[in-house]
Order: sequence, then C-alpha cells, then structure tokens
Amino acid sequence: MEERTQKSLLVAASLLFLLAGLIWGIAYIGLHEPRAGLIPLSYGIFSTLSVVLFAWTGKYKFFRFSQLALILLLPFFLMIALGGFVNSSAVILWSVVSPLGALLFAEFKFAPRWLTAYLCLLILSGFLQSIASPSNNLSKEVITLFFVLNIGTVSAFFFILLSYFIGLKNHTYKLLQIEQERSDTLLLNVLPSEVALRLKNGERVIADHFANTSILFADLVGFTSLSAESSPVEMVTVLNDVYSEFDSLVEKHKLEKIRTMGDGYMVVSGVPVARHDHAQAIANLALEMVTCMKNRAPFRGRQLQFRMGINSGEVIAGIIGLKKFHYDIWGDAVNTASRMESHGEPGKIQISRETYLLLMDDFICEPKGTMEIKGKGLMETWFLVGKKN
Repeated sequence: MEERTQKSLLVAASLLFLLAGLIWGIAYIGLHEPRAGLIPLSYGIFSTLSVVLFAWTGKYKFFRFSQLALILLLPFFLMIALGGFVNSSAVILWSVVSPLGALLFAEFKFAPRWLTAYLCLLILSGFLQSIASPSNNLSKEVITLFFVLNIGTVSAFFFILLSYFIGLKNHTYKLLQIEQERSDTLLLNVLPSEVALRLKNGERVIADHFANTSILFADLVGFTSLSAESSPVEMVTVLNDVYSEFDSLVEKHKLEKIRTMGDGYMVVSGVPVARHDHAQAIANLALEMVTCMKNRAPFRGRQLQFRMGINSGEVIAGIIGLKKFHYDIWGDAVNTASRMESHGEPGKIQISRETYLLLMDDFICEPKGTMEIKGKGLMETWFLVGKKN
C-alpha cells in the first residue's frame, strides 16, 4: 500500500476510534462509572492532539506510533478500572486492533512487536482478574450488553479489515492478470504461439529442423527513389498500410511472418507447424499480395510493386539471443529464396525448381529459363502466374 493511502486510512481510523471513545466514555459516566468513563474520553483528547500534531508537522511515524500505542493501552486501563476481564466485558479485545493496525499501516517487521505487546497485556489481564475489584456499578444486563458491543464491534473491524485486504489482493491479482495478458499479447506479436508457449514453459534453447517448408521474400521496387521523394512520415505510413494488409493475408492463410526488413517482407510456410501443402499455401499468399498491390491507389503517381521470390526446402528455425530476440529461420533454402527475389522482376513471383515441382499440378507457371544466380550458379526458374481452373 502506498504511504499516502496509509496516512489517509490511519487518519480516518483514528477519527472513528475517537468517536467510539467519546460514545463509550459518555456511556460509562452515565452508568455511574466516572473513572472508567474518563479513560475513553482521555483517549479522545490524546488522539485528537496526535491528529492535529500530524497535520501540523507531517511526522507520520510518530503519529502512527501514538495511535497504535493508544489503542493498545486504552482497553487495558479501562479493564483495570472496571474490575477485570469479566466485569469490563472483555474490553481488552479492542487492543488486538493495535497489531492489526501495525500490519496495515507499518512495515511488516513491526507487527510482531505489537502482537507481543498485546499478548503480554492479555496475559497480564488474566493474572489481574484474581486481584481486581470483584464488582462495579454496572448491572449484569449492562455488562452483557457491553460484551455484545465489544465482541461485535471488534468482529466487525476484523471483517472490514479482511475484506479490505481481500479486495486489495483481488485488485492486485487482476492487475497482474492484465499485465500478463499484455505480456502474452506482446510475446505473440513477436513469436509464434507454439514457440511462445515453449518459452513460457521454461525452454532455454529453441532450435527445430523442418524438412518441408516454403519461404517467400518480397521487396518493394524503387524504395530508394521513393524515400528520397517522400518525407519519413509518408514513407513509414505507406509501408505500414501495405504490411498491415500483408499481415492480414498471412494470418488468413495460417502462415508465419518472420520479419520486415525496411522495404522487405519475409514469410515461411510449414513452420513452426509442419503442413503438407506448404508450397500451395505460400503460392496463394503471393498471388493475393500481387492482387493487393494492383488494387492499391498510386503513391506519388506510381503504382507500387513488389518483387517476390519463393523457394522450398529444409530449414532450421529457432531463437537466438536474450534481448530483442525474434523467431528466425536459417539454411540454404532461405538463401535461395532470397536470391529468387533479388534476381526477379517487378510485380512478378519468381520460383525455384524445388517449388515449381510442388506447384506444377495446381498452378500456372511460366518458365523463365536458366539464369546465373549469385552464390548458386546456373539455376532454372519460373514465374508463378496463377491457379489452374
């Protein structure tokens, strides 16, 4: 609990106990026990002085100590004045408010000390019962009434205090749940749900081999010249709009976006969950991405186009590092997919032989011929045009 809240609650509690002291004091005086009545009234005076002093000086520790000490000692002295534990209607029970108040308003380490003081007074009250005055001016009916009032009021205080702590605990738990949901949402924005769950379950190293995957790279054509002609805000806005549409398509086809790289976009199919139609799924995505760009309004008089490349093969997928980590894939198949994109043509989807063999029965593919691919040598490639009827 914040100290400011503690101060406000302690002042409020002090005023309530001050009111109770006045009522108890007047009641005892009216019942012909003036000595007993002066004790609660004296408590009211000292408590008022304590509150005023706190308001004047702001010394919270002294204010807290004085209030805890007053509520601890008042019932004990009142018990002595009324002739012991029974004749005082167990008024000593009010002293238990002191250690409970220490739990609420002070550091936890102080509470056992106040509890020890309360238990000592309780034991002493039992010892003094045998030597205390055997009677007072209160009738049995009045003593019984005060038993009910003392036990009932202290019980109500216990209930209110426990309700407060339970409410505080539930509120804290709810805040933790909200933070956990935010954390999970953030994690799911960075990692696939299957991988995020493994991380939450304590896996330190995540590295998996996938034999059958398809990888797509897409790069915005003319990005450098567009950046030179546009303001940073304009460029970021248009990229955000485009990639948001791509993200929706990726989610629609249940694929995995790996990352964006400035003007580049990378997606994998068959990772982190294997699927037999990995090539068909990523081909459908690529065709819809092309359609999406054709349907967009021109930007600065230009129709935006992406150059795309797809390759299929085995990859290693996993997470590396502790900070700013992300789920990534590695392997020769990834490098080849990147080459398919970089050696491709604007607005077209270039695919490797490995991908062509997986798509040839269901998709229209136009042969591009053999070409020199950097780092790979001569490779036969195709353009993915559309789906067969």
